[in-house]
Amino acid sequence: MTDLTTAMIAAPESQVAWHALYTRHQHEKTVDRILTHKGFQSFLPVRRELSQWKDRAKRVDRPLFPCYLFVQAAKSDWQSILTTPGVQMIVPCGDKPAVIPAEEIEAIQRLVENGEFVELHPYLKTGDRVRVKSGPLAGVEGFLIRKKSVFRLVVCIEILGKAASAEIDAAFVERAGNRSWNDAEYRVACGVGR
Repeated sequence: MTDLTTAMIAAPESQVAWHALYTRHQHEKTVDRILTHKGFQSFLPVRRELSQWKDRAKRVDRPLFPCYLFVQAAKSDWQSILTTPGVQMIVPCGDKPAVIPAEEIEAIQRLVENGEFVELHPYLKTGDRVRVKSGPLAGVEGFLIRKKSVFRLVVCIEILGKAASAEIDAAFVERAGNRSWNDAEYRVACGVGR
């Protein structure tokens, strides 16, 4: 079981924890308002976006994660939450509602509070196959690894069993395909366990 999976296992019945809710399309703000009125602590992260109409431009707030918002609740509150108009379900982890670690909620809160224009970014993890979008390495594909606090692009010559890597800013890469490295491949590329 991974650390992330362990962190998302449901909390005990009486413990208040953060959960993610899946809502109907464009009902996030309504659900947030109703849950707050019911006395729950909810959090709808929004991003400020510049929308252009024919006659004017206006800054509007849109949900950072469309169709999702977060609520702090205990198991005894789930019935009240699920009967809220616009709520489709509590996001599960296995057969129980997933618990979102408070540190992740706090990180998103700080990001949206302090960032003028926050953007949604594709979720990349170590081992994902990626393609460089711009710069001198544009078009090159490889695997994303993290060594200390730096991301590196690893390009492999599989038939030779050799690889080379270069430091890269994760903002310049995008996911390329569905293949990720397994643990053994990652260890070899990172020089772990040699």
